[in-house]
Formats: sequence, C-alpha cells, structure tokens
Amino acid sequence: MNYWLFKTEPGCFSLDDLIFSPNSTTSWDGVRNYQARNLMRSMQVGDLGFFYHSGKDPHIAALVEVVREAYPDHTALDPKNQHYDEKATPEDPRWFMVDVKLVRKFDKPISLADLKKEPELDGMELLKRGSRLSVQPVEEPFFQHIMQMAE
Repeated sequence: MNYWLFKTEPGCFSLDDLIFSPNSTTSWDGVRNYQARNLMRSMQVGDLGFFYHSGKDPHIAALVEVVREAYPDHTALDPKNQHYDEKATPEDPRWFMVDVKLVRKFDKPISLADLKKEPELDGMELLKRGSRLSVQPVEEPFFQHIMQMAE
C-alpha cells in the first residue's frame, strides 16, 4: 500500500463537495502537472491519502481511499472545461485521474502550522520549501504519525 496527499483549494473543490458527492466519491481530475500525473498513474486501489485544503487556511481535513486506478481525464478533451488541453486526444489523452472516496473526516483538521511543529515529519514532501505538487507521495512513517495526530 502507498500513501498520498491530495491538495485542493476549498473554493474549487472542498471536503463538503466530496462528502455530498454520490457515495462520497469523486474523480480527481484537472491535474496538469506531469510529475503529479505520473504519481497518479502509479496509484492502486486501496491506497490511502490525505485530503488537504490549501489556500488561506491550509490543513489536512480527511482521509480518502483510491477506489479506481488512473484512467484518462475527460476534462482535457472538453473545450468548455477550464482544464481543456488542445493537445490531448482520445488516442493520446496526456492527462489521467483517479477516483477517491471519503474514508473519514477528521474531527479536528490538522493545520499546516501544526504539521511544521512535528520533528517526526521532517523531510515530508508537503513541508519542503517550494513544494507545490497537487498530488504528493507520503512516506509510511509520516502517514502513521499524522494519523496519530488525527486521533
């Protein structure tokens, strides 16, 4: 099993949006970074991840599970979608997405400031200077420590 962090702006797609999605499941579409795309292509059903709100109040809000492995991101093919990519085709989609399902909302969100205070999280991708990937791997010791923080 692998562990991940999925970043989203609450104004774009919030935890409430996920909660109120059918079966609390959504496609993680619109990713337009090749490194993040490649990470999603390596995800497997059953992998777990953190649902992270970026923006003014950055925090980990919930735990999600990958319930469908990478498949072509249809938003890249839709000229009316903000994530449209004119170079993407059905034969060469370029961009991929996974489906994630809410496992549990944390009773108290874990703020970025609180994460930075934890020496056990030193070296975590999210906490590295300049780290901006919308999808990131989370090493197992970091994942376990954050889960303990969520208790």
